[in-house]
Amino acid sequence: MNAIRNESLGLKRSWYHAASLLWIFLIALQWISFTQESWYTETTSLVLWTLAAVSILEVILPFRMLYRTIIKAVVLLYILHKTLIDYMVYIPYGTLTERVEQFILHMPPYVWFSLCAWVMLEAALRLVNSTRRILVFLGVNIISLGILDSFTQIPLWVEIAWVMFAGMGWLVCQHFRNYQLQYPQGWKRMIRYPYKILANIAIIFSLIIVASVNMPEIPPTLTDPYTAWRNYTGTSANQSGNGVLDIPTATESGYSREDSQLGGGFNFDYTPVMSITTSDRSYWRGETRSEYTGTGWDEPGRASMENVSASQTLENEEAGKVKTKKVTQKVTMLNDTVYPILFGAYSISQVSLVNGEERADRMLWNTERAELHVVTSRQQPQYPKNYTVVSEVPIIVEDELRTKSADALYTSNPAEDKYLQLPSRFPERVKDLAAEVTASAKTPYEKVALLQDYLQQNFNYTNNPDLSRKVSNDFVEGFLFDIREGYCDYFSTALVMMARAEGIPARWVKGYAPGQMSLNSDMQAPRQPGAPIETTYTVTNADAHSWAEVYFGEYGWIPVEATPGFDMPLLTESPEVQPADQPEDQPEEEPVQEEKQAPTPEQTTNMIPTFVIWIAAAVIVLWVAYMFWRNRLSLRFLLLRLRTGRPLTPEQKVLAETERWIRYARRRGLTRSGDETLRESVTRWSQLRPSAQTTFEELLMKFEQTRYSPATVTADDWKVVYQAALKLRKELKAERA
Repeated sequence: MNAIRNESLGLKRSWYHAASLLWIFLIALQWISFTQESWYTETTSLVLWTLAAVSILEVILPFRMLYRTIIKAVVLLYILHKTLIDYMVYIPYGTLTERVEQFILHMPPYVWFSLCAWVMLEAALRLVNSTRRILVFLGVNIISLGILDSFTQIPLWVEIAWVMFAGMGWLVCQHFRNYQLQYPQGWKRMIRYPYKILANIAIIFSLIIVASVNMPEIPPTLTDPYTAWRNYTGTSANQSGNGVLDIPTATESGYSREDSQLGGGFNFDYTPVMSITTSDRSYWRGETRSEYTGTGWDEPGRASMENVSASQTLENEEAGKVKTKKVTQKVTMLNDTVYPILFGAYSISQVSLVNGEERADRMLWNTERAELHVVTSRQQPQYPKNYTVVSEVPIIVEDELRTKSADALYTSNPAEDKYLQLPSRFPERVKDLAAEVTASAKTPYEKVALLQDYLQQNFNYTNNPDLSRKVSNDFVEGFLFDIREGYCDYFSTALVMMARAEGIPARWVKGYAPGQMSLNSDMQAPRQPGAPIETTYTVTNADAHSWAEVYFGEYGWIPVEATPGFDMPLLTESPEVQPADQPEDQPEEEPVQEEKQAPTPEQTTNMIPTFVIWIAAAVIVLWVAYMFWRNRLSLRFLLLRLRTGRPLTPEQKVLAETERWIRYARRRGLTRSGDETLRESVTRWSQLRPSAQTTFEELLMKFEQTRYSPATVTADDWKVVYQAALKLRKELKAERA
C-alpha cells in the first residue's frame, strides 16, 4: 500500500506536475498583463517573481510539503525585500534594527499581493486536477477576460488567445497523464519515441496557428447580450462614446509613480499639492528615467545614493560649467501625500530647512540624476510639511550654444550610454522621421529646437486622446503616426527618443509645472532693499507634468519643453505660446465616434508574434515534406496511373520497381551494355558487389517470374520486390563506404 502511495506521489510531482505549473503560470501572466495598467511597476514585478519562484521551488524541492512551504516563505520575503529596495519604495538607513523596522513598515500592501499570488497558484495546482475541472477553470478565465475586454478600454484578445493556447496544452498533458495511469506498459513503449509525440503536438498547434492567421475577418452574427439589452431598453450601447460601460476609464491627474505603462487619458484634479515661494518661476523637478521600454520608462537597478543632511552642499557633477543663478524656494505641502523626493528647481544645491529645523537627517542624494530622496521610517513616517531648498539654475547663452557642434560638445564631455539607449526593436520610421525633421540642422541644439518645434506645431494637446486609432505597439510610434494627439507624457517621450535617434543624449523628467500665482503673493510684502521680489505659486495635481532634459556637454543637462501650451525658459522659440502658469485652454475634443473602429489587419496580425507564425509555417512545411517522403511509393504509382490512364496491375508495379532499382544500380556505377540481358548484368554485378549477390538474385528471380512465368503475380509479390530493393540500397551503400 505504501509503495502504491509513494508511486502515486512521485507521479503527481513528475512531468505532469511541472507541466501543470507551466500552464498555470502562463495563464497567470495574462492577468498580470491586464493588471499592470493599474498596478505600480514594483507590484507587477513582485507578483511576477513570486509566481516564478513558487513554481520553480515546487518542482525542484524534494521535501515534504511543510518544508517546501517554509523555504518558499523565506524566498518570498527575500524577493519582497529586494523589490522594495530596487524600486526605491524605501531606502535602508541606519542600524540593522532600524532597517528591519523600515522593511516591516513598508511591507503592506505589497506583501498581500505576494501572498495572494502564492495562494492562488497553489490552489489552482491542487484543485484543478481533472479534465472537467480544467475546462471549468479555462472557461472562467476566458469569460472573465472577455467581459473585461468588452466593458473596459483595455484590449485583451491577445491574452484570451494565450489562455486558450495554455488550455490546449494543459488538456494534452492531462490526456497523456490519464493514459499513463491507465496503461502504464503502453506508456513505457510510447515514451521510447518521444519525438513522435512532440512532432504530432507541434503539427496540430501549427495548423491551428496558421489557420487562425489566415482566417477572413467577418462581423459577428449575434449581438452580445449587453448591447442587445441596451437596444431593447432604448439606450445606446455607445452612450459612453467607447462602446463600453459608463464607468470612469481615465485616472486623475497627479504625480505618478507608474512610468512603465504610459498612455491612456486622465481627468484634471485641482486638489492643492504645495505652495512654493520663490523669486524665479520654474518647473518643480522630481525624478528622471533613462531606459525606454517601448511602452514607457524604467530605471533598472538601484542608483548609488549618498547620505546627506540639511545645510550640506549637494554635489552635481553633471550640472555643467556655465554660470548659474542661486534661487531659493520655500515649499509648504498642502496635503498628506508621501512623495519619494523633495521638489525643487533644477538643480538643488542645498536643503537649508526641513520642518523648520536646520538639521534633518534621513535624506539621500543621487548625484547622477540630481534627485533628493526622502527616507521614511516608523519614527518619521510622514513627508516633510515644509522645507527650503536652494537651486543653481543654469544661465545659458543661447547664441553660443547654437554654434556648438557634436564633437565640440561631447568629445571631452561624453554622456553615459544609457542616455542614448534605444530598444532593440525601436521603429525605423521614428528614426527616419527624426532624421527628416532635423535634416537642415548642423548642431545638436538646432536639431533639438527643430524637434521641439515640430512636435508643438503638428500635434494637438488633449488629456483624453483617441486610443482607438493606435495600431503600433510602440508608445512613441503610436503617438507620432496613429493617435497624433496626447498630453505631456506623449510629447516629452517622443522628444527624448527622437533626440536619441539623432545621437543626442536625453532623459525623461517628471515633476510639476510652476502652478498658479497666488492672489496674496508676497510681492506686496515688505522686503529688504535690493532683495529679489518673491512670488508664491500654488501647485495642484492638475500641474503634474513631464518634460525632457537634453545633455549638452559642458553646459550640462538643459530642460526642454515639447508640450503645446507649456512654456520652458530655455530652448523655447515660440513666443506666442501660452504661459504654463496661466490656466490652460483645453483643446476642443473631437466628436466621439458611434462605434469602435474595426481592428486593422496589422492589429490582428500583432496578436500572434511574427516568429511564432514563421515557426508554425516551418513545422507545417516539414510535415508536408515528410508525408510526401513517407508516401512516395503511392505517389509514384499515382503518377504512373495518370500516365497510363488506368490503375497499375501487380505485374506493372513489379516491373516499375525493377526499373527503379536498376536505375539506382547505374548511379552506383553498375552499368549495362546494350546487348546484355538482365541476368548477364546481374551475374556480372554480383562479382563486382559480392555482399549484395543474394539480393541481386532475389530481385532477378522476381523479375523473371513476372515476365516469363504464367503464374499470377499478387500484390504481395511487388511488396517483396520493394523491400528487397530497399535492402539492396543499404548493401550497396555499406560496400561503397
